[in-house]
Amino acid sequence: MPFTRSPYRTSFLLIVFTTTLLAAGVHAHQAQPGAGVAASARLGDIRFPTSARSEEAQARFQRGVIALHSFSYDLALDEFRKATEIEPDFMMGYWGEAMAYNQTLWGKQDTEAARKALTHIKDGPRLTPRERAYLQAVKRLYGEGDEAARDKAYAVAMEKVCRDYPDDLEAAAFYALALLGSVRSGDPAGLRTRMQAGAIALEVARKEPDHPGATHYILHAFDDPDHAILALPAARRYAEIAPEAPHALHMPSHIFLQLGMWPEAASTQEALWEQQKNSPVGERDYHNLYWLLYAYLQQGRYREAQALLMLMPKSLAAFPEDDAAFLGYVTFINTSMATAFVVETGRWDLAAQWVDPLQKDAGQFIEAIERSPGPYQGLAKYVRSLWIFTRGMAAAQKNSPDAQKRIDELQAMEQRAGTEDLPGIGLPLLKVLKIQRLEIAAVASASKGQLDEAVKGMARAAAIEDSVPPLPGPPPLIKPTHELLGELLLQAGRPAEAEKQFERALLRQTSRARSLLGAARAAARQGKREIAMNTYSRFLHQWQQADQGLPEIQETQNYLKQTGTH
Repeated sequence: MPFTRSPYRTSFLLIVFTTTLLAAGVHAHQAQPGAGVAASARLGDIRFPTSARSEEAQARFQRGVIALHSFSYDLALDEFRKATEIEPDFMMGYWGEAMAYNQTLWGKQDTEAARKALTHIKDGPRLTPRERAYLQAVKRLYGEGDEAARDKAYAVAMEKVCRDYPDDLEAAAFYALALLGSVRSGDPAGLRTRMQAGAIALEVARKEPDHPGATHYILHAFDDPDHAILALPAARRYAEIAPEAPHALHMPSHIFLQLGMWPEAASTQEALWEQQKNSPVGERDYHNLYWLLYAYLQQGRYREAQALLMLMPKSLAAFPEDDAAFLGYVTFINTSMATAFVVETGRWDLAAQWVDPLQKDAGQFIEAIERSPGPYQGLAKYVRSLWIFTRGMAAAQKNSPDAQKRIDELQAMEQRAGTEDLPGIGLPLLKVLKIQRLEIAAVASASKGQLDEAVKGMARAAAIEDSVPPLPGPPPLIKPTHELLGELLLQAGRPAEAEKQFERALLRQTSRARSLLGAARAAARQGKREIAMNTYSRFLHQWQQADQGLPEIQETQNYLKQTGTH
């Protein structure tokens, strides 16, 4: 798939890559947000009275708001436009159009298009004071200042709408979303703001249990391992409220994953894929496949995970070769899936088999984005770093000299990396590169028998990971640092220290299979029989659907048999 290197082509690639990679990020779940959602799809129900004269315009408007609540932005935009086609002087229709250009939790905002929509808004006697309040708030969202400042100003304006109209559940729901959209990485008040948003959404859901927006925003507010339990009822309800909204099928898995509920996490993604697998290739939610693959890996369902991975090149082959947007999207997802599979299964011989074709097919594309100025250069570099990391870890495991080559490549990338967060990832590229380099070096040292050096290097990597909070979804570092440090400490004959590292790993990523297994081994080697039995039993229960014959299952069964519990 050739790519020219003209300045025009490079700029074009950057544009499509920013769109598609963001759509593949931690907070985004469709290659084309809202694409493929039928106008008749069941997305839930709300009550949002307006001054619309006709029932049809009101119905279109309300349908648009419902679509907004599940981030079906294309459908929402279409409904709002149809409402204003019916009634060109229906001002709330233009409010909705402007709102559809603000994909706040996905980090995308088409400010120019939104401001154009707002030029249609005129004051008049038909507008109610409540509608004027909504219109004033959205004008703050697209007013003066940078996006972060405008997001905060909009949240303040929506707070006033809520205060002035305490019975307006839509105002409360959109205020909760505005608060979530105002949070930035590193914000010291970020957690408090998320908790406030969650409390508001919970209150809306208490008053209206079937509200799709409130139920949805509860999941985003509590999407971390410490608070996810508060969102479990909403996670169980969202897909029932909006059964044909793709985001409603995917989003509960955020909470299930945070709680280590792997069967539930897998089933939600399976339902979404079943809904989409026969859709046109470009409308399928391949981000969903990565989450499903990760859930399968945590259950030891390696054959099923590999089958998902094999769908990616097949999908790429079925798509028009000149669609660079799809190439960027599928490269990001395919790379993440391949790296996760190799690292989780320890099947290091597959690293070259899966990574080399990706580099061959998309290397020029990624290189073009890396050379183009823009906020999403880092994401292209992240993709390249995963290629290097996968090959480097495989080489380090085999004590191959190629490991040092990969370490040097990552170090060279570090020297050119910025300190800003990767959009959709939540980590600065610099920290990702340092951790990847330290992990390869630690495994390489361990392969040479230099275990003290390996442990020291991994302790530095773990300190870097600890400087950021746990992130939603499959870990972008692929191999969590505390888990690897625990494994190296076990190799070094230091099980008590290893046990603490596995405990730390499980606090950040609940019920990860490798961390559970490591914790069981660490307890067993210390003679902590009861803890070891309990942890091995948890692992075996988690792997009850695993492939037959895996050595981890045999190890677990042997220990439990020896202790008389199996």
